[in-house]
Amino acid sequence: MAQFDVYLNPSGRQRDGIPYLVVMQSDLLDHLPTRLVMPLVIERFNAAPLPSRLSPAFSIDGQTLHLWPQQTATILVRMLGQPVASLKEDQSRLLDALDAVISGI
Repeated sequence: MAQFDVYLNPSGRQRDGIPYLVVMQSDLLDHLPTRLVMPLVIERFNAAPLPSRLSPAFSIDGQTLHLWPQQTATILVRMLGQPVASLKEDQSRLLDALDAVISGI
């Protein structure tokens, strides 16, 4: 399970608005039973636009999604399944968004 891999949201109730989760946790912590993840939200649920640094847009499977780092949480590894994409090439934008939550915009 690699950092910045994208997984289908295991919660069927939330999947309509939050179809994917991106793993933010370092690979050095792979021995832990949980992963720190950030939700990727479909564009229409991003109704109150957030600053682009806080909520950058990504395209996965032809769908525009916005990161919601203010909703970062942990999830059990066994719930994630197989990755469907990777945002490793966008790691600086992902980390910058998390930093915006912690340090301020």
